[in-house]
Amino acid sequence: MYFIICVIAVLIDCIVGDPKKWTHPVIYIGNMISFFEKKWNHGSRRRINGLLTVFLTISITTGSVFLIVFLAIKIHLLLWLVVEIFLISLALAQKSLKEAAMLVCDSLKANDLPEARKYLSWIVGRETNHLDEPEIVRGVVETVSENTSDGVTAPLMYALCFGATGAWCYKAINTLDSMIGYKNERYADFGFAAAKLDDVANYLPSRISGWFLIIFTKCETAKPFKHRYKNWLKDAKKHPSPNSGYLEAATAVQLGIRLGGFNRYGGVESFRAYMGEPYETMQRIHIKKAIRHMYVCTWCVVITGGILYAIACTWG
Repeated sequence: MYFIICVIAVLIDCIVGDPKKWTHPVIYIGNMISFFEKKWNHGSRRRINGLLTVFLTISITTGSVFLIVFLAIKIHLLLWLVVEIFLISLALAQKSLKEAAMLVCDSLKANDLPEARKYLSWIVGRETNHLDEPEIVRGVVETVSENTSDGVTAPLMYALCFGATGAWCYKAINTLDSMIGYKNERYADFGFAAAKLDDVANYLPSRISGWFLIIFTKCETAKPFKHRYKNWLKDAKKHPSPNSGYLEAATAVQLGIRLGGFNRYGGVESFRAYMGEPYETMQRIHIKKAIRHMYVCTWCVVITGGILYAIACTWG
């Protein structure tokens, strides 16, 4: 049943996206995390307080969604189906990710670098006011690639297994990591549990999604599959995140571009290891190709879920 629900939810998210005139549930999760962070991120018990923040955030989010779904099915099966579809579609970010990326792409097409830098700053943490067009494109491609798993395929995989409750449990984990899972003075202890749990939650989705990208997206180079597969696995391990590299490396290998390089955060320049080989210069067309990768990967997850669902029904 969850397979059919997820197919409809994916289509709704792809075509309609998130409602524009109301606050997304992730905002409420973020407000809750901010409340706990201000209250507890001090003193000598930061790591324990961070663990408590993780527990409460996930429990409240998951419990709330479970209660909504439980009450819906008690009222009527049709209401349960509508609620499940709606909540799962809200947990996905296909259209919003595409729209954010295309704002940058369209600005580049209009030769408006200041506007492109502004829109890029909305979706990345690095400083953008000094970037030229290839570096702007790199920022967008890296963001779309990483969020293909974080924002789409990972919550979809949890939804296929556990419905809306599973999808929003994952969203709580991912939001915790995006807000407090940093290795800096402020969050190194308080966000330790959040970062580690996100690593665990994304371990399989990131690798499966990267594998789908390597197998099913169009290769823009003449390199044989064996060469690309080997480079994917090698480059993925260079990323500071144990999971994000599997998406970014796959994107770089398939598009024949090089990701990674120098970024600036708070006036401090840092270097992230290169992934992929620069057969092509970064161009705005690569933004559209990265978006296409996202859709291909999403439907690979859906189709795989359908195959597994059919097998389970046959054996059942």
